[in-house]
Amino acid sequence: MSDSCEFNPDDLVVTFDRVFPADAEEIDGVVESVMSTVGRMGCADGREHDIELALREALANAIRHGCKNDPSKQVQCMVACDQQRGILVVVRDSGEGFDPAAVPSPLVGENVFRHHGRGIYLINQLMDEVRFEKGGTEIHMRKRGPLAPLSDDQS
Repeated sequence: MSDSCEFNPDDLVVTFDRVFPADAEEIDGVVESVMSTVGRMGCADGREHDIELALREALANAIRHGCKNDPSKQVQCMVACDQQRGILVVVRDSGEGFDPAAVPSPLVGENVFRHHGRGIYLINQLMDEVRFEKGGTEIHMRKRGPLAPLSDDQS
């Protein structure tokens, strides 16, 4: 993972950036570090639960689907905070990517009874903005700050 995350340095400050092995055992430590950073920065007041759950789902998907549970591969998690506009979380994996439009809805037909396949749906419900970049190897998740306008073109 040699690419750095493309945050606009004039708009946001990267407050957390970690590369770690694609091992599910790493998730708790990364989430704890991110949430500690978020708490110190005050960029998610009252929205911590949504961010934590979305982050857990994104990290699990990157490890399980992107890296195929191969700890020799790496996952990167980057967070940028701004008290006014909120938080931007980017999770990048070293997998082959995927087409998010091809993921079946967990609310339709037999998918309702499946024990997995709800991560992307949950992320979309919990976060204000979700985008997949770089062929699906990168997810950008944004949760607006309490003073943020409903729509802005600064991100």
